[in-house]
Amino acid sequence: MQEPAIGAMGARFDHVLVDEYQDTNRLQALILHALKPDGRGVTVVGDDAQAIYGFRAAEVDNLLGFPETFTPTARMLMLERNYRSTQPLLAAANAVIAQASRRFAKTLWSDKASSHKPQLVHVADEADQARWVADAVLRQREEGTKLTQQAVLFRTSHHSAALELELARRRIPFVKFGGLRFLEAAHVKDAVSLLRWTHNLRCRLAGFRVARLASGIGPAAAMQLLDAMDASADPGAALLAWQPPPRARADWAALRETLALLMQRDTPWPAAIAPPHLVEARNCHACTATTRVRSADLAQLARLAAGCAAATIS
Repeated sequence: MQEPAIGAMGARFDHVLVDEYQDTNRLQALILHALKPDGRGVTVVGDDAQAIYGFRAAEVDNLLGFPETFTPTARMLMLERNYRSTQPLLAAANAVIAQASRRFAKTLWSDKASSHKPQLVHVADEADQARWVADAVLRQREEGTKLTQQAVLFRTSHHSAALELELARRRIPFVKFGGLRFLEAAHVKDAVSLLRWTHNLRCRLAGFRVARLASGIGPAAAMQLLDAMDASADPGAALLAWQPPPRARADWAALRETLALLMQRDTPWPAAIAPPHLVEARNCHACTATTRVRSADLAQLARLAAGCAAATIS
């Protein structure tokens, strides 16, 4: 934008509109200023109380200092009426926002009244939080609020993992909007099946899933392996001695090494899912994180397992 031939493009636009201006970085603010040096036709919308992306280089000062960026100073319009929430919730939000040392003074309000007030609840950890929410869901159901009238909100989809497991454990039905349920993700199923099978070699369902992770092993070959294990008095020895189809030998060798590693560990669940064990299973497709999402999910699974009492896997 400092190149005159390029910077002149600002004259082609009557209006420049920017949303979520509190999330812009310093370079983006400089580009905006270069487009419209005098500020004419520039409108930005933002909320300094929602400036949470500093780790992405966002600078809330872009918004806080925006009125004085131009001459004359920009006109400010406060959007204080909330059409979604209730006044007790907004009163709590106003109290929190008022503690900011640098902010645009504003008071959020709504014409929606409510007798319910927000609660500030202290919990020990994420597992305790999930138990508290599940208790609250059941308590409100007993008080007449149907499950379909209750909702839990999360900032991002993967934050719901601990609660999903707690609801599933208590057999509380729920529907998740925005992404797969944690336990329905293929890589999580793979990791759990791997651990379940090495803990109980007679579990054909887990074995069928794990065996097919090796490239070249299809349903028929997987069934042959499971049948051989069922026919043997020592299923572990039968597993390690089994000869896969020629096209699967390379992948099967790596998977067999991982299975042997986990089978030898004298460690009860859930300690077997500790991160070092997953790292050691690096050659297994089930435990190799090919994306950041998969890696984060497996780490979350390990954290959740660490908070559970030892249990028998069947």
